[in-house]
Amino acid sequence: MSTSAADAVAGEIAGSDDGVLETPFLDSERWNILQSIAEEGGYAYATMTSLAAAGDIRAAEAAKEMAWEQLHSGPWHSVVPIWRDAYSMACMHLAKLHYANGEFNQAIKALDMGIIMGGMMLRDELNLAIRKASEKEKARSDLGDKGESEIKFVSQEINVAEVQQSLPIKSLSCKLVGKSPALSLEAFLRDHYLSGTPVVIRDSMDHWPAKSKWNDMNYLRRVAGFRTVPVEVGKNYLCPEWKQELITFSEFLERTRSNDTTSVETTYLAQHQLFDQWLSSVAK
Repeated sequence: MSTSAADAVAGEIAGSDDGVLETPFLDSERWNILQSIAEEGGYAYATMTSLAAAGDIRAAEAAKEMAWEQLHSGPWHSVVPIWRDAYSMACMHLAKLHYANGEFNQAIKALDMGIIMGGMMLRDELNLAIRKASEKEKARSDLGDKGESEIKFVSQEINVAEVQQSLPIKSLSCKLVGKSPALSLEAFLRDHYLSGTPVVIRDSMDHWPAKSKWNDMNYLRRVAGFRTVPVEVGKNYLCPEWKQELITFSEFLERTRSNDTTSVETTYLAQHQLFDQWLSSVAK
């Protein structure tokens, strides 16, 4: 989709607030996409998609499942590209129906799956639809917000004895590294760089909003807790218990609070373009 087309779509979506998730680009390209899918043998998918577009949520689920099976019919690189767009289309139809029913969380989940697993043809419209559904969900969540206190990821207090116990023996054989408040470039060059003297520069990033916002679990839940993310579970790839899952970011945050580094159920974010997916959520 071109920039001008994306702007036009954004205007249409932003201007409508009647319980309908507008998808003008999908509407204009639907038959071209379906024709390409039919040429790849997707006649049953095309039938289900037509029913989904008419408001049949079961048909929307069936079309999504058909496209999902095609995505997993072989190695990812061998999947016919149109089936990735077919999956995005099915997710979009499902999201439209959930949105119309006021099920914004379910709509966002479907749209996220379209972004994570689908093709690029409908990516702009998926992002725009997520923006609108997210605004609805956030407005609903704000009504029940009781002003919870901050829950920090990282505490400023450090237990030195605990840190020393976790480090290899004699790994701290050198003298302690000095600390200094924000240094000028000249002072750093003169006093540390040229002499090869290490230093910890403190308080030089206090102006960075992410330093406080991204350390607050409640903030992260509020802006992205309802988004779906890919995670990997297990200590490493070699563990027989290792697996991949798709969960909400809120669930991931809860797991990080209780994660034991020795547990086989350790959960971490998979290698994934997270900020591309969250563009509308984190750009505030």
